[in-house]
Amino acid sequence: MSLSMSKRRAWLLAVAAGGLAVVGCGSSGSTVGVTPTSVTFGTHQPLTGPAAPGYSEIAPASIAFFKYVNAHGGVWGRKINLIVKNDEYNPTQTVNVVHQLVLQEKVFGIFEGLGTPTHTKVVGFLNSEKVPDLFVASGCPCWDNGAEHPYTFGWQPNYTIEGKILGQYIAQHFAGKKVGVLYQNDDFGNGGLAGIRDEVPSKDIVATQPYEPGTTTLAAQITAIKSAGAEVLVDFTVPIYTAIGQLTAFTLGYTPQLVVSSVGIDPTTVAALLKTISKGKASGTALIEGAITTNYLPSSTETSNPWIALFRRIHSEYDPGTPFDGNTVYGMATAYTLVQALKAAGKNLTREAIVKAVEEGGKSWSGPGLVPFRYTKTQHGGYGGAEIGRVEGGKIVLSGKPLLTEPTAGTPITPYTGSQPAPPTGGVPSE
Repeated sequence: MSLSMSKRRAWLLAVAAGGLAVVGCGSSGSTVGVTPTSVTFGTHQPLTGPAAPGYSEIAPASIAFFKYVNAHGGVWGRKINLIVKNDEYNPTQTVNVVHQLVLQEKVFGIFEGLGTPTHTKVVGFLNSEKVPDLFVASGCPCWDNGAEHPYTFGWQPNYTIEGKILGQYIAQHFAGKKVGVLYQNDDFGNGGLAGIRDEVPSKDIVATQPYEPGTTTLAAQITAIKSAGAEVLVDFTVPIYTAIGQLTAFTLGYTPQLVVSSVGIDPTTVAALLKTISKGKASGTALIEGAITTNYLPSSTETSNPWIALFRRIHSEYDPGTPFDGNTVYGMATAYTLVQALKAAGKNLTREAIVKAVEEGGKSWSGPGLVPFRYTKTQHGGYGGAEIGRVEGGKIVLSGKPLLTEPTAGTPITPYTGSQPAPPTGGVPSE
């Protein structure tokens, strides 16, 4: 499901003591969190709680990539350190740990803070303190506002962009079918729902059912969607609620075509959750087989892809004992982008320099993504599109071409004609 038992126990013991400092921390010199030999970031992650399954693998994967970069000389002679604190996917706890990271640990910036309901509670604080808030692990449309939040940058596609791409697929391949939407009742779910509504005719959307993070049942929501006659079920859910929803549908004898946001359908994670929640009665990925989704990174099972080969090699050396799945790829890919930002910011690293580097150069950065970033001074929303995929044999198989669009209603969805570059020699970005 996530970390090996012994490794997970070590993480949780460290968290209980007040946080996990990986490699080291501290600050000196003219810029907070920066020394001549190190730069220190902090992050809030759900190491426990409802979002922990699968997502607790992300920070260790990022740390593994940083260790690899550090072993190859770091960035401008500095090693990258990351302090990980557990917020349990609880917004109140997120506020506590982020204040600790900024005010007590004196980190240079926040990296990969995970979650929409959690990170929305600290984005104002981070911007008021002028702390770089880089590559939030959430596709909330709210990060995509450089004018209001100049220090915050998303990384994955805006959820409305993903919703539009999924909505177009539904409109093209399930025309006239009744559609129901299960969504997390926050900017994550609402952003995805907005994208679906932009592409699917309103007459075809027969049910929209929200759930609150932390709930333990989706019986009312799935029953309502079934009763409305929905033939297509769209989930904007985190993995545990994808699993709960599918188990609920199974008990009701409800078998719609499943369409799931990329954040909630990693097959390894969802299969483990299905087994755990059902106490072994549901194993494997049978309940999500055939599900439609998107991805903006190569699939973790695409062993011929040079990026996956690179990440597998780093994983086996620096993060053994954990699954190699989509969460691992995500963690390493975001870490790669942070290294690009540090390189581009230059040797004289300041908070203002790294923000400027992303705004001015991020749009042209190449890397493991299937599409380009959208970074400009005003656009801070990350990747500009994704590719349609399907769960087949317990794997996400991508097909067709990556698609690009904007979150604004009515903007077109167009194929991306570029190609994914190979990793640089040695695997460490030069910019």
